[in-house]
Order: sequence, then C-alpha cells, then structure tokens
Amino acid sequence: MTTSFLRAAAFALAAATSSLAVGAAHAAADPAAIVKHYAEIAHAKFSDSLDAAKALDAAIDALIAKPSDETLKAAREAWLKSRVPYQQTEAYRFGNAIVDDWEGKVNAWPLDEGLIDYVDAGYGTESDENALFVANVIANPKLEIGGEAIDATSITPELLETLHEAGEVEANVATGYHAIEFLLWGQDLNGTGPGAGNRPATDFDTANCTGGNCDRRAAYLKAASSLLVTDLEEMVAAWAPDGEGTKTVTADPKAGITAMLTGMGSLSYGELAGERMKLGLLLHDPEEEHDCFSDNTHNSHYYDVVGIQTVYTGEYTRPDGSKLTGPSLSELVAEKDAALDTEMKGKLDASHAAFEALVKRAEGGEAYDQMIGEGNEAGNKAVQAAVDSLIDQTKTIQRVIASLDLGEIALEGSDSLDNPDAVFQ
Repeated sequence: MTTSFLRAAAFALAAATSSLAVGAAHAAADPAAIVKHYAEIAHAKFSDSLDAAKALDAAIDALIAKPSDETLKAAREAWLKSRVPYQQTEAYRFGNAIVDDWEGKVNAWPLDEGLIDYVDAGYGTESDENALFVANVIANPKLEIGGEAIDATSITPELLETLHEAGEVEANVATGYHAIEFLLWGQDLNGTGPGAGNRPATDFDTANCTGGNCDRRAAYLKAASSLLVTDLEEMVAAWAPDGEGTKTVTADPKAGITAMLTGMGSLSYGELAGERMKLGLLLHDPEEEHDCFSDNTHNSHYYDVVGIQTVYTGEYTRPDGSKLTGPSLSELVAEKDAALDTEMKGKLDASHAAFEALVKRAEGGEAYDQMIGEGNEAGNKAVQAAVDSLIDQTKTIQRVIASLDLGEIALEGSDSLDNPDAVFQ
C-alpha cells in the first residue's frame, strides 16, 4: 500500500512537473514576456556601454594629466574595451526610432578628420562636398559655418554638438566613438598595408608639444569623452523599466517583435553586410573601414554579429562574465515551427563562425583594411564569406517574419548588395 501510494504520488508529481513545464514553455513563448526581456537586455547593454565609457573617460583624464606612452596606451585599451558592449547594442537601432535618431551622435562614420585636427598633406586641402573639410577646430578658435561666425575659443561638449554634422554634411563627425578614436590614434596612413594610426603621446603634452595646440587637443578629447558619457546616460534612461524606449516597445507586443526582427535583419543585411563590408570590398578602400584609425574593425563587426544573435536567443553575456537569459524569439519561433528555429540558430552560428575567422586573421597580424585590399585574394575571400553568411541568415530572418504572420517588414537595403554598379557611378 505504501509502495502504491508512493508510485501514485510520484506519478502525480511528474504530471504536475510536466504541467508546469508546459506552462513555463507557454510563458516563455509569450510575445509580451519576450519583448519585456528584449528591453531588459537593452538596458543592460547600454548600462555596460556607459560603464565602459566612464572607464574610458577616466583613462583620458590620466592621459591629459600625464601624457606618456603608458597613459596613451591605457586610454586606447579603454576605448577598445568600450566598443565591446556598445557594438552589441546596434541591433536595437533599426526598428527603434529612439535609438536610430540618437545613434548618429555616438557612432557616426566615416568622418572627415580634417574638421577636428591636423592631417597629413596627402589628405588634401578642400572638398566640393564639405566646406569644413580642413577646418581644424583644434588649431582655429574662430570658425565660420554657413556664413555664421562660431566662437571655438573654449572647446566644450556644447561646441562639439554645434559642429556635429555642421552644414548638414554627414562627414562632419565631431562627436562620439570615432572622433575619440581619431584623437587617440591619429590617421592611419598605411592604406591597405600593415599598421594603424600612430599619434604620439606628446600631441597632448603642453610641455613637449608635437602637432601644435596640445592644450586644445586635450580639451577636445575631454569634451568628446564627457559628451559620450552624457549621451549614453540618455540611452540607459530610455531603456530603464519606465523609460521611453521600454514603454514604446512593450506597449504592443506584436510591434515589439517586429522591432526585434527589423533590427536583426537590417543590421545583418543593409548595414553590416552592405554598407560596412561589401562597399569597402568592392572599392578595396581602407577608408570604408568602420574603426579605421585603430584597426579594430574586425572586433566591431564581430560584436555586431553577437548582438544580432542575442536578440534571437535572449542570452547576453556581460563584461563581468555574468549572463542574462529569458524568454526569447527562438522559443516563439520553435513553437510555430521547430525546424525553422533550428535553421535560424544554425545560420546565426554560421555567421558567428565566419566573423570569428576574421578576428583570428586580424589577431594573426592581418588587419581588416588589409583583408579588403586589392590583390589580397585570401583576405577578400574571408570577408566575402562573412558577407555571404549575413545574406544567408537574412533570408532565414525573412522566413521567420513570414512564419509569425507579422506582415510586410521593410529591412534596410544597400546598393553594394542590391545594385553594385551604382557604387561606381
């Protein structure tokens, strides 16, 4: 009797456990829960980006206080670390207007660096498209933009905001990661040969100044760094539980799921595969390299891919090694079509592997600008394989969109992929 009772109890427990498991599965596949977790990961990613930007700001303070090879190296390393969490946020840009409208302040590229500081003679002295091509704010406390006099005597975050995209020229990038990158590394004058920018620490040393205007260069670097922190604080607040980004994306779960897949597909295809990779490969142009001064492009591209994967799996590994997990798109798709979910995860794994291969090439001594160089057959092939993996995964993303009955979703395109002949016109 006792044995029968135990068996019955065990059966009841198993049934209850099974029922709980099914209930948990349904809860995990609930669009509202998935979108809520998506917002939670956004908050974590932007928070981690903010923490890394604060560490960069502190390293810049140390560089300015005591310019040396050591403090310059530390500031560069802090910049490189700051890119890791930030690049993983980029899948939030497409599909979320609050991010897309803001993103240009922190990650705009490419830039006409002559707006900011001195440049090599080979850069040129004028541009038909940009009146501020060689404005050199650091050397010139008085500027004119569109006929209006600008007092740049004091280099502040507010001045940089005024200069950013001045004259409605997108190449006038005065703020964000890439302006800071340029100031820390200087121009990369190596073309598709080996080597990154090599700005000397004495460019910030007022006692042993090289490049002239070392005090103003330090002021610009500090203003840009401070502004980056402020801009990231804005986005952390936007993705807090009561922030505008979170409220917008969670207000309508179907629209939230649409935003998630728009971000995945648009970053995969038009932005990363097209504008950031295929264009540079077609032109064999090192200026079309995302982190072109530091030769960090392989990592920036890799972490974009990691970020795309995170949106689908609902799993995010933070810089301290801790992990966030929760309800995911993967579970929602698997509930509709298990085979399609398996396919999607396989495509994401394939792109991850293709970009890991680029990282390994770079760590082995061949930077991304060398990989896209004319005549580098093996390097070109590796980059093309990564592009192909993104195109392939986008096709499956489109199938996922169809399977979830989300209607027509417009993904970002690129002439580089859709109309390559236009690139050369």
